[in-house]
Amino acid sequence: MSHTPSQPGEWFPPSGRASDDDADVQLFLFPHAGGTGAMYREWAATMPATVEPRVLHLPGRWGRGDEAPLTRLPLLLARIGEALEAELDGRPYALFGHSFGALLAYRLAVQFEKEGMTAPSVLAVSGWVPGEDILAKQRAVSDMSDDELVAAVKELGLLPTGSVLAEELLRTALPALRADFGAAAQYLDDGAQVSCPVVAFAGRSDPIVVASAMGVWADRTSNFVGVTEYPGDHFYLFDHAISMQLSLQQLLQLPT
Repeated sequence: MSHTPSQPGEWFPPSGRASDDDADVQLFLFPHAGGTGAMYREWAATMPATVEPRVLHLPGRWGRGDEAPLTRLPLLLARIGEALEAELDGRPYALFGHSFGALLAYRLAVQFEKEGMTAPSVLAVSGWVPGEDILAKQRAVSDMSDDELVAAVKELGLLPTGSVLAEELLRTALPALRADFGAAAQYLDDGAQVSCPVVAFAGRSDPIVVASAMGVWADRTSNFVGVTEYPGDHFYLFDHAISMQLSLQQLLQLPT
């Protein structure tokens, strides 16, 4: 990998917690399409001292609004991989991704293994599967008009019903949303496996990825931990942060 981010930490800025330097494990968190670090604010606030949370911040949003979003998936993965490698310091680390973030986390785990780098201790995926059904939906969304895209995001339950302010804020995020959906639509599945344990999480009422579909992750590793389902739609994890963290702590063999 030849590229180094111009400002170290801009992709995975430190959480600012005093305990992070002494944490046993680094946990890298990848948000959904168009998402920002705000998605994992509660995770960072409630994470035990044994875990250092590092949230991916992509160009074109929250603190990096003056940068153009990356629209090509191979380039996006290369840049994130370089930034992630720069943050690893010899401690065990885990990857957690939701929706588009799950795609990114999975492909980074594959990429690191192919390059002979230290693999994550755990790959945790949520709300996305490497199957043709979800890929077809991603391609359809990437071709939508602005109004259609806003309506589609509303249907996922990301916005409160009837919130004019929230819709206006969403429209300011459309370039980042469109970039991420466009990048996801470029994904071509090769069936790649990873050697690390994989655990899946799902919302029972997810309209995008049926919870039972998450079982296909068993085909991507010889160490599939299983699927944990929670009440809720595609964004169920907003309501179940602590429970999901406890599950990850147990997998990482940390005190709970």
